[in-house]
Amino acid sequence: MTTLHAEWTKVRTVPDTVWLLVGVVALTVSLGALAAGAMPAGGDPAKSALTGVVVGQAIVVVLGVGTISGEYGTGMIRTTFTVLPHRFEVLAAKAFVVTGLVLAAGAVAVLGSVLAGHALLPGGLPLTGPVVRAAVGSVLYLALIALLGVGVAAVVRDAAAAVGLVLGLLYLTPIITTLVSDPTWHDRLRTMSPMTAGLAIQSTVDLDAEPIAPWPGLGVLALWAAAALVAGGLTLRLRDA
Repeated sequence: MTTLHAEWTKVRTVPDTVWLLVGVVALTVSLGALAAGAMPAGGDPAKSALTGVVVGQAIVVVLGVGTISGEYGTGMIRTTFTVLPHRFEVLAAKAFVVTGLVLAAGAVAVLGSVLAGHALLPGGLPLTGPVVRAAVGSVLYLALIALLGVGVAAVVRDAAAAVGLVLGLLYLTPIITTLVSDPTWHDRLRTMSPMTAGLAIQSTVDLDAEPIAPWPGLGVLALWAAAALVAGGLTLRLRDA
């Protein structure tokens, strides 16, 4: 409980935290509104309204990475591990605090996107089961992206390198996948890509066209996040601060 309180105090006293969370909401809602207003005929209304998540996640990555890398950059991590020597516990507390903040900001961002979509999409955006699943799943998606950032930062330490690595994994993997000509490997890479698989949760029409079903797709992203956190925990345990 002491560790959790300490990490919460750190995060809430850093001015950048508030601005990053506001940025997630503003960027996600504004881009979602633009996409909803420009949705072509026959498109997926829920996915269009939630398009802003694709860009808003970049700010979430910065927030998650900063939770670890910020202390390495200032050298405060040594003080943290001196006062709180249980490193797994420190990492878990950081992950818990960041997840809570991103869940809250993500809920506001997704709600704003859904409301904007309802106002701008032809026929509105009725809250059917698939739409609710897309909305809830998008909030969970952002939380998992934050955890991915925390885990990678614990391994890499440097903020710029960690952010670049996570953003490359998210945005470059789908591009590389399009260059693969073999159909089997093309589909396989799409199901393994954290962003492509994870964002399948937003699909509400033509689900057969997606590389993976919505919830299993989010599960793929969860595995990426879990692997990053395990690697980060082992790195903190085995390497000096």
